[in-house]
Amino acid sequence: MTTNIADVSELIAAIYRETLNDDALDAASDFFEAGGDSLTAFQITARLQDALGVEVPVALVFAYPSPADLATVVDSAA
Repeated sequence: MTTNIADVSELIAAIYRETLNDDALDAASDFFEAGGDSLTAFQITARLQDALGVEVPVALVFAYPSPADLATVVDSAA
């Protein structure tokens, strides 16, 4: 599967916006500052796995809290 890191970053940002119910979030937004918790982290990784077809461990959301940072790790796995 060929992906573009900017596309993955925007996909993650869109999932953050929907899951955290905040239309202002972008690729630089921090998961924790946006009100993310363990439940929303699991929701985000499940949606990413469905969208990209790769396993995304929930620990990655905690280690890479912005969509841009998470995209670099997720893109390398896709």
